[in-house]
Amino acid sequence: MNTYLKIPCTCILIFFVSVLTGLGQEVKLDRANKKYQELAYIDASEIYLDLAESGYRSEELFRKLGNIYYFNAKYVDAANWYKELFSLTENLEPIYYLRYSQSLKAIGDEGLSIHWFNIYIKKNGIVNETYGNAIDYLKIIEENSGRYIIQAAKINSTGVDFGASFHGKKLVFASTQDATKAGRRLSPWDGLSFLDLFESAISSDGSLGTPTKLKGDVNTKYHESSAVFTTDGATMYFTRNNITPSKNKRKQEVQHLKIYRAKLKNGKWTDVEDLSINGDDYSNAHPVLSPTEDKMYFVSDRPGSLGFTDIYSVSISPEGILDNPKNLGTKINTKGRESFPFLSPDNELYFSSDGHYGLGGYDIFYVKIKEDNSFGNLLNVGKPLNSSFDDVAFAIMGNNGYISSNRPNGLGHDDIYSFIETEKIKDVLKSRVFGVVTDRETKEPLKDASITLYDEGDNIFVELKTDEKGYYESEVDINTSYIIKAEKEKYESKDAYSQKGQKEREHNFELDKNVIDIKAGDDIAKLFNVVIYFDLDKSNIRPDAALELEKIVSVMKLHPSINIDVRSHTDSRANDMYNMDLSERRAKSTIDYLITRGISKTRLTSKGYGESQLVNHCSNGVRCTKAEHQLNRRSEFIVEFKK
Repeated sequence: MNTYLKIPCTCILIFFVSVLTGLGQEVKLDRANKKYQELAYIDASEIYLDLAESGYRSEELFRKLGNIYYFNAKYVDAANWYKELFSLTENLEPIYYLRYSQSLKAIGDEGLSIHWFNIYIKKNGIVNETYGNAIDYLKIIEENSGRYIIQAAKINSTGVDFGASFHGKKLVFASTQDATKAGRRLSPWDGLSFLDLFESAISSDGSLGTPTKLKGDVNTKYHESSAVFTTDGATMYFTRNNITPSKNKRKQEVQHLKIYRAKLKNGKWTDVEDLSINGDDYSNAHPVLSPTEDKMYFVSDRPGSLGFTDIYSVSISPEGILDNPKNLGTKINTKGRESFPFLSPDNELYFSSDGHYGLGGYDIFYVKIKEDNSFGNLLNVGKPLNSSFDDVAFAIMGNNGYISSNRPNGLGHDDIYSFIETEKIKDVLKSRVFGVVTDRETKEPLKDASITLYDEGDNIFVELKTDEKGYYESEVDINTSYIIKAEKEKYESKDAYSQKGQKEREHNFELDKNVIDIKAGDDIAKLFNVVIYFDLDKSNIRPDAALELEKIVSVMKLHPSINIDVRSHTDSRANDMYNMDLSERRAKSTIDYLITRGISKTRLTSKGYGESQLVNHCSNGVRCTKAEHQLNRRSEFIVEFKK
């Protein structure tokens, strides 16, 4: 008898119901995932929520629900679903620790936010002496807080208003201000109306006029936002949904973003151009021009991005041709979202990020772009511009500027805020090195003493001179340790180790006078007990010889008026011609070493004497010990004063 025939019918029914339920859930999940991939977050969330309410639990479900609410700045829901995600597993990418921390911070759960962020920085490998944990980050942020007076702009609507930029004496921004008009479509991303570009006149007192839509071919039935203008006002770069027709009419494609260029003709924006950097499989958005307008910075999730969205730069030729985009790298971009770049006339880059530690959601950050295109220290601009919500789209002209935020008590989903900058940003990641150089015996200050700071790679960071009070001071990187060397002619030099991680580093030096009177014809090797020997039949500088040569380097730096004639000698072994050649090589290697240590070639001469000037009886044919022969393998450093 087949045993399976004994199974009660009710059990069989339950089994098939379970199977069908499971299959139904998988079908729903597959449908939701397609909506998620199409960035139709509203439709996707409805299906995901239905699955969750039916008791379905999975890492993928909770991860995507958390992301949907996080990307739409609904941090209460995002925190709830990330909590469910972490209840299933903590074996997740570091970015999820960050998003959970940011969501918790946005809803006011400071303690848990700090806990999860501390785990994030450990997993992401960004712990150091300065930023050991979230508390350290918060202290740093506080140092640049309180520098702005901020208020809501009077152009806000009950919908979405964001992304201010300047076009002459007008403010240009994106808005859903005519969302109530019949026939307006809704975005599947957030369920809100599509954005158009508006402009508002800026009066002399800073107040804004009634907004009007930009004229011409710019505004369409799709999203338009984030405009930037050339100095002459004739060219605009802006963001729009990709409206390239689909090759497959049956396929619903993801609507990515593209950057377009338009020309102002007779008061209307025309000749809208799809830029060469765009693609149908990724997004480009939020363009901004460099002060010289030969470079554009923008945001993209193109292949090769480090995180969800990165900031890139691209060169623009005088003819308007764009080069290949370059990722700004890990100093700027993270595993999270970097967006809304802005360039000041002084080449200061402001941008928003949820990947660098902030006060919650997107925060606005600052970094100085140096002349060699490297970056200074990354700084959070602090409160009140940054809050526990999303703060984006920084723009400033003089001391007056604008940001966009979804912080509470606004009129709409996102609002524009005007601000006045009352104090420039401080590089709180710098520390001050300072001190006094004095004569050890008299205690008098030493004017014009040389102070040289060497970084951890033994490179010269800065060279200074003490003032009439013997005082020196320099601003240095708080995350770098330095060797500080104090030198003055006719004094012995001294150095000190300056430990990183200190805001204030005081290093005072008391120098001993060099009592040795150096005259022309003196051998510095004898005056300062410098002993430099070479191995048998070798001309390379041995490690012990290199240490001795540092004494020569120090003397020559302290006495810039003297030149040195390097004279090298050999022992008597081998024939005379060979020894003469060997001594020449030894003299040259000695000079080469001194040059590598910063001594000018013009201050050095050399000559090899072979075995012609032995210091003992060990001439040809005389039996001597190794030690006795070693005495003849030497160099001399004869002083010659500049003429």
